[in-house]
Amino acid sequence: MAIFERYAPFIQNFIYQNGWEALRAVQAAAGDVIFNTDENLLLTASTASGKTEAAFFPILTLFSEDMPSSVGAVYIGPLKALINDQFSRLNDLCAEAEIPVWHWHGDVSQSHKNKMLKHPSGILQITPESLEAMLLHRHSAISRLFGDLRFIVIDEVHSLMRGDRGGQTLCIIERLTRLAGVNPRRIGLSATLGDPDEAGAFLSAGTGRRTIVPKIEAKGVRWRLSMEHFYIGGRQASDGKQIEGALPLQEEATDQSPDAADPGIGYIFEHTRGKKCLVFVNSREECEAVTTTLRQYCEINNEPDRFLIHHGNLSESYRETAEAVMKDEEQFQTTVTTATLELGIDIGRLERAFQIDAPFTVSSFLQRMGRTGRRELPPEMWFVMREEQPEARAMLPETIPWKLLQGVALVQTYLEEKWVEPPKLDRLPYSLLYHQTMSIMAAGGEMTPAELASKVLTLQYFGNVTKEDFRLLLRHLLDIDHLQRTEQGGLIVGLAGERIINSFKFYAVFQDDEEYTVRSGSQELGTIVKPPPAGEKIALAGHVWLVDEVDHKRHLVYCEQIKGRVPAYFGECAGDIATKILERMRSILQEEKIYPYLMKNAVVRLESARHTAANSGLTEQSLICLGGNMYCLVPWLGTYSFLALERFLKLRCGARLGIKGLDSARPYFIRFNMRVDQEDFWKVLSEEASKPIDPMELVYPGEVPIFSKYDEFLPDELIKKGFAYGILNIAEMRARVFELASKGLKGA
Repeated sequence: MAIFERYAPFIQNFIYQNGWEALRAVQAAAGDVIFNTDENLLLTASTASGKTEAAFFPILTLFSEDMPSSVGAVYIGPLKALINDQFSRLNDLCAEAEIPVWHWHGDVSQSHKNKMLKHPSGILQITPESLEAMLLHRHSAISRLFGDLRFIVIDEVHSLMRGDRGGQTLCIIERLTRLAGVNPRRIGLSATLGDPDEAGAFLSAGTGRRTIVPKIEAKGVRWRLSMEHFYIGGRQASDGKQIEGALPLQEEATDQSPDAADPGIGYIFEHTRGKKCLVFVNSREECEAVTTTLRQYCEINNEPDRFLIHHGNLSESYRETAEAVMKDEEQFQTTVTTATLELGIDIGRLERAFQIDAPFTVSSFLQRMGRTGRRELPPEMWFVMREEQPEARAMLPETIPWKLLQGVALVQTYLEEKWVEPPKLDRLPYSLLYHQTMSIMAAGGEMTPAELASKVLTLQYFGNVTKEDFRLLLRHLLDIDHLQRTEQGGLIVGLAGERIINSFKFYAVFQDDEEYTVRSGSQELGTIVKPPPAGEKIALAGHVWLVDEVDHKRHLVYCEQIKGRVPAYFGECAGDIATKILERMRSILQEEKIYPYLMKNAVVRLESARHTAANSGLTEQSLICLGGNMYCLVPWLGTYSFLALERFLKLRCGARLGIKGLDSARPYFIRFNMRVDQEDFWKVLSEEASKPIDPMELVYPGEVPIFSKYDEFLPDELIKKGFAYGILNIAEMRARVFELASKGLKGA
C-alpha cells in the first residue's frame, strides 16, 4: 500500500479503472527502488508480469511532480513492433497527466519526429539504430533534447547481451549522456536472464551507480506443453504401436489437412482452426515456406485463408496488419513468425504457440512460450519436430533425432534447474569499434588521433581493446580512405567512409544482406536479397510472385502474384547452442524416463534413439567407428567450443592422425577418416591439448573469418584476433578433450 499511495492520482485512477485489486510483486519492488534510492534497477520477472508498468508508474509519478525541461526518459526497445505496442499503452496512461510520449523509428512519420524536436519533453521510445542516427545527424542538438534526461529504460535487455547490438546500445547511451552532460538512472527489463548479477553489472557500466536486482518470487504457473515428432515422408514412428505413457492427442482435429500433406504442417493446420495462435520457426526462409504451405491447404480445402506472416524482411504494412489482426479479440487467425514476435509486444488473448523444431536457446523458448498465457490462460506451446526418415543404410549420426533431443534438453534444463543462457560479454568487438569510430568521427568533425582515441576507447564496452589495436585500425582506415588526414594532422572522414556512413544501413550493427524492395503494382511487399532474373519466381509475404523486372540500380523488384510454391532466401541464419544443452541431450539418451509432455510419435522416436545409442555406445564413448577407417566424434560441446575442436583436430592433430574428409554437422558430430586406431587418437589429442595453444593457431592459413557486419573494413590481423580470442572457446574445448581422452584411454 505504501507504494500505491506514493503513486500520482492519475496512476491510482488507472489501476482502479483496470480493476487491479493489489499491486504485483514486481510493481512494489520497482516502486521501492525508484522512489527510495538513486540506484539503477534490473527487473527480472516472467512475461506479462507488468514490468513496463512497474517501471513507468513511479517514473511518471516523479515527472508529474517535477516535469523535466527536456526529454525526461528514453525507452529503448529492440523491435519496431514493441515500440509501437508500448507507445499505444503509454500514450493512454500519460494523456491525463499531459506527459508527452513520442515514438521514433524508421516507420514513424517525419512530422511526428519534428514535433518532438521542437518540443523535447516527456518520454521518447526509440530503437538503438534510431538513437544512433540521432547522435550522428543531430549531434549539436543533443544537449537541448536530453539536458534533463533522468531515466533510460532498456526493454528486453537480455536480447542485447549476446552480440554487437547490445554493445552498440551501451555505447550510444554513454555518448548521449556525455554530450547532454547528464547521468540518468538505467532500468533494465527482462523475463529471461541467466545471470542477473552479471547483467546488472553490464547495465551499470560507466554510471558510477550499482544495479539493484530485486528478488521477486514468481507464483507457480502450470504450463500446457506438448512435443510431437513427424517424419516428413513415409510411415510415422508410432504407426501400428500401442504406446505406454505418451501424452494423448489433446483434442480432436477441428478440420482436415489435405491428403499427402506434410504431416507436421498438416498437424499445425488441423489444430489452429478457430483459435488465435503463433507458429514460430527459426528462419525467414522457413517462415515463407510454412506460410505458403498452410495457405495452399486452405485453398485445397475450399476455406478462407486464416494464416498471416511476420518477419523482419516484410514491409511495414504487412507486419502491422498481422499485429493488428492478432490484437483483435474477434479474429481467430494464426501468424507464422520468426523471432520478430518473440519479444514483449502484447498480442492479446493468444491461445497457443507452435514451435517447429527446437529453438537455439532456453531464453528463446521461454520468450516464445510467454507469448501465450495472458488474460488468465495457461502458457501453452506445442513443439512440432520434423525430420526426413533415415535411410535403411544411414550411418549412426544420421539416425539420431538431434532436434527432438535439443527440444527436450531445452525444456528439461529449465524445468530442473531454472537455467537460462548467461550473457556473452567477452568478445573482442572490433566490428563495433569500427562502427563507433566512424560514427563519432562523422558526428564530431575533425579531431586528432589522440582526441578520437579518448572518445572511443573510454567507452566502457571497449575496455578490452588495446591502444595498439586502435592504432592498427586507424592506420588501416587511412589506407582504405575511410579516414583522411588534414594538412594540420587531424583526421576527417574520407570519401570511401562517406559512402558507408551516408547509407541508412550504417545505423545498424547487425549483419544484413544487400536488400531489394519488392513491389507489385502500388503495393510494397517487403525485401529480398539476391533477386532472381525476370521470369523467375520468388516467395514473399506467404505468396508466390513472378518477377517482371529487376532494377539493380535502384534495388527494386517488380512482380505479379501467381499460384505455386518456391523456396525463399534471405541470407544465413546461424544458431548459438550452449554446451549445457548438448550435455543434457546426452543424458536424455542415457535415461529411461518418458517426459510427460511427449506425444506418441515422439515417445517412439526417442525410445528408438536410446536403443541406437545404447547399442553403439554413443553416450559412453565419444569416438565411434562407423566401419573401416571412418569414425564419428560426438563431443557434446556448444557451438563455439565445437568450432574450436574442429580446428584443433584439423590444424594441431590432423597430420599425426592422418585425418581426411572431415565433415562437420555443428554442433552435434564430426565425421572423418583417419589412419590410426582409437587409442592413438586419444593419445594424440591429449598430448596436443597439453601443449600451449595460441588461439591464432586455430585460424586456417589464408583465412579471414568475417563474422560481423563491419569486419570487411578491418585489418586482417584484427579480424583474426577477434575470431580467435572472442569467438573460439578454447578453454572449454581443451577441458572436454582431456575428459574424453581420459575415458577413451581407459576404455582402450
